[in-house]
Amino acid sequence: MTRYKTIYLPAALTLLSSSLAVAGADLSTMKKEAVETTKAFVTKLGGAMKKEMKAGGPVAAVKICSELAPQITAEISRNKGWKVTRVGTRIRNPMLAMPDTWEQQILAQFSDRASKGETFDKMAFAEVVEEKDGKYFRFMKAIGVKDQCLACHGDTAKMDPAVKKLLNERYPHDQATGYKTGDLRGAVSIKRPL
Repeated sequence: MTRYKTIYLPAALTLLSSSLAVAGADLSTMKKEAVETTKAFVTKLGGAMKKEMKAGGPVAAVKICSELAPQITAEISRNKGWKVTRVGTRIRNPMLAMPDTWEQQILAQFSDRASKGETFDKMAFAEVVEEKDGKYFRFMKAIGVKDQCLACHGDTAKMDPAVKKLLNERYPHDQATGYKTGDLRGAVSIKRPL
């Protein structure tokens, strides 16, 4: 029995010290990295969307959103070893944007924070979460609806018929319409294994 204590005690101490490290400075570092990663993703996607919107209108923007956004998040996820995605309060693509239970809770918190006057610009949340398969650093950054978003996410009665047609083709189960400027659209979500 003494042998087992000798073998497992260092492992237990390592686990304890790594848990304490995550609770302190590492959480701050991970949050900073998550903010930077989110900003890079939003900047890259937003730049491409603005360029396409200017060149080809909302139809071109839908194509960028449906094709480029998953490519960018997949590339970041591969490079960093994290799961990076966008989740929505109303789902456009159930295969890619369905929030898990934790993400649903944070979206509800974001909605509550917004109802109290907080803006989406810097609205984010981070914590370490224990799940059945291990510990994860979880991070979400709110995405608010802006005027330009309404071309594809606003009132369907006011949408360009070509946009409606393309949305119906690409997203037959689309629920991500009917938003108004200032609504919570969703969030960028990062899940990083520890």
